[in-house]
Amino acid sequence: MTKYPDYISAKRVPKETPEAIVENGKAHFGTFLTPFGKLNLLDCEKPCGALMPDCMKKGRLTEWEAFELHFDEGMLVSAVYNTGPMGFSIFVWFDKRDNRIYAWKNFVPVSKAKVADQLIDGECYLKTDKSEFRIVNDLANGKARAVGYSEGRAGRFELDVSVERISPPSIVSIPFGENKPLYSEKDFLKAEGYVVLNGEKFVTNERSVSIIDDHKGFYPYHAHYDWLTTMGDVEIDGEPRKFAFNLTRNQSLNQDDYNENLIWVEGRSYPLPPVFFTKDSKKAKTWYIRDEYGKVDLRFEIDNVFCLPIRFLVVNVYYALPFGRIYGKVVDTEGRVYNLSGAYGIGEDKTTRM
Repeated sequence: MTKYPDYISAKRVPKETPEAIVENGKAHFGTFLTPFGKLNLLDCEKPCGALMPDCMKKGRLTEWEAFELHFDEGMLVSAVYNTGPMGFSIFVWFDKRDNRIYAWKNFVPVSKAKVADQLIDGECYLKTDKSEFRIVNDLANGKARAVGYSEGRAGRFELDVSVERISPPSIVSIPFGENKPLYSEKDFLKAEGYVVLNGEKFVTNERSVSIIDDHKGFYPYHAHYDWLTTMGDVEIDGEPRKFAFNLTRNQSLNQDDYNENLIWVEGRSYPLPPVFFTKDSKKAKTWYIRDEYGKVDLRFEIDNVFCLPIRFLVVNVYYALPFGRIYGKVVDTEGRVYNLSGAYGIGEDKTTRM
């Protein structure tokens, strides 16, 4: 059994994965070694409380798969969402050269937004008159591919990128209630391919990396989370190595036992303790992200923000996607310190009422 320092809960040690995330109506919770073959969250018994009829469970389940890229010239957040009464895709490109954001949003009825059942071999797909996006997952073999385009006020964007896993995945099932799971699989991958922004083509190189994020869960009626990631290269013992981290604060009933905070270093992953996000206001240009043990001490300086407010029937969403620079340090469970001095970062600040 893996031995971590005392500040990491024993429940954060990855364990063998059952075939299905829900068995006999009850969800499995914890950190797992491999992806679930069957993400049957709709088999949960009363995940939203005794008063919620079973026929409404599907409308309460939020699902998305995000495909994130880091190039020399910019960063991309793209995703297919299936949430409440609607589905949509986004492509958000942050140009590092002038801190400008280019964004495309494509809304469809929820029945036309296909989110992959799982990442082992599932596919995402969403098409409109001015966009098409497909994510072909083959993460049973550590691979995936994203192909698509979108047109709108920001012009035209397209991508064709294949990725290959370079570190163990992060696979967690977090309790938001007694039988209310939030499932997340995140993979850190090497990227190969290209994106085209208004006729300008950017091609991957040895520094190009990606993160894939599969997300399925039953959120509370009023929910909030903050998130921060970075990906790229760090120098370890004089050698460049692929590096990323994931930091989130959400509605987990027990942050110590159930969280998805970790460091990836090419070929390895290291859990991190729970973190706190501190901001002066919703529109603060600086975030502080820290833990209680001195293992995470970061400052996120925001250069630009993409905002996507959604108000539709009973849905009210505030979603901010900031891009900027990260300063400070994270420390892995072996005591190695990673100093970040201006690494590019992507954040999320999301509040929902559904």
